[in-house]
Amino acid sequence: MALLKSRIKVAVIGAGAAGLCCGRHLIAEPDRFEFDIYEQQDDVGGTWRFSTYIGEDQYGLPVHSSMYKNLRTNLPKEVMAFPDFPFQDWDGRSFLHHTEVLNYLEEYAKHYGLYERIKFRKLIENIRPLKQENMTEWAVSFSDVVTKEKETYIYDAVMVCNGHYSVPYFPEIPGLNDFKGVVIHSHDYREPQDFKDLKVVVLGAGASGIDIAIEVSSVAKEVILSHNTPPKTCPLPSNTSQEKGIESVEESSVTFIGGKKYKCDVLIICTGYLYHYPFFDPSCNVEIGDQKVSPLYLHMFLIDYPTLAIWAVPKLIIPFPIYDQQSKVFLKFLKGLIELPSPEVMRAETEKDFNSRLEAGFKARHAHVMPGDWQWEYDNALCELGKIDPVPPAVRNLFRHVHHLRTLDVIHYKDTNYNLVDNKTFKQVN
Repeated sequence: MALLKSRIKVAVIGAGAAGLCCGRHLIAEPDRFEFDIYEQQDDVGGTWRFSTYIGEDQYGLPVHSSMYKNLRTNLPKEVMAFPDFPFQDWDGRSFLHHTEVLNYLEEYAKHYGLYERIKFRKLIENIRPLKQENMTEWAVSFSDVVTKEKETYIYDAVMVCNGHYSVPYFPEIPGLNDFKGVVIHSHDYREPQDFKDLKVVVLGAGASGIDIAIEVSSVAKEVILSHNTPPKTCPLPSNTSQEKGIESVEESSVTFIGGKKYKCDVLIICTGYLYHYPFFDPSCNVEIGDQKVSPLYLHMFLIDYPTLAIWAVPKLIIPFPIYDQQSKVFLKFLKGLIELPSPEVMRAETEKDFNSRLEAGFKARHAHVMPGDWQWEYDNALCELGKIDPVPPAVRNLFRHVHHLRTLDVIHYKDTNYNLVDNKTFKQVN
């Protein structure tokens, strides 16, 4: 059902990749949408904007970015790009430094004229539904991070794009607070030189954990990659070995599951991040459990109030193209070009999706994780609802190729470069 207004007023929360993508689609239809983008930082980019601050930024807010100095993407730019805005060539390199991705997002914002729509240095404090007859409006309250002045604007819809890489998740490990060495989360990791000649344990073997372990190994005395997934069979640096997860921590050592003890100087916790939406009013009925946000239909629509949707909830996806798909579907819904199922059906389908994960061996905290082809099934579901085209086969196949290559050679896979020949074909160029 279309919102019964000639122009729909939309609030976009965040000017990172997802928020900019939403803005790009909103600005393309000025006769249908007016909108504001709210951003607490000084510029666009979200987590891609590197910060030297640790803990709090210059405004006393928690540091948002999780970038570290030498980070390169773990996906090629040919997979990462928004469908209508390719990356520049960058000398043919596919795996880019984070500053090059930030440059891409800045150019994207300039190209689509988004800067003048962004309210910078604005901290969202509360979002609450205002129930009107046959519709819901949204009160969005915010403050200026410098002047502390508070304001509230009313909108017809809200696109929440504040990301999920800013609030670190620390697992409960007995004795962790007793450790006398250095304990940091990957959120606060910046460069390897801080760990020269030290014995380092990296907990977690996701993309960041592996990248940081390899980087730190270049200066550390020893590195232990501790994790509960199957052992990596690809070559690792000569001073890097693998152990199971950490069972407990003492003052100067850790004990791995199985009983092996190891003396170390540093623990780098690479266990991911929490979903964090501190601005949702209780009346929104948003529940945030153990890595699960509910009730969300298709991992984005708030079932009770579907004119609010959340971007970037799915994990292990190709982010920019999926954000683009989500944006197209949501705006079609606002315009009344597509209809959502009834709340009862949406809840039933959401529960079915969750149960299918449990049956496939996932844990409850993997409610939004989409490894392998799960993300393509998700893309297909978005396409079916929104009557849009799927992510091109060439992008899907290149993603699969890179994922496989990473399992074979995690140290050197980023040295490979690619081209997209057409919508169906990619080629390796070195």
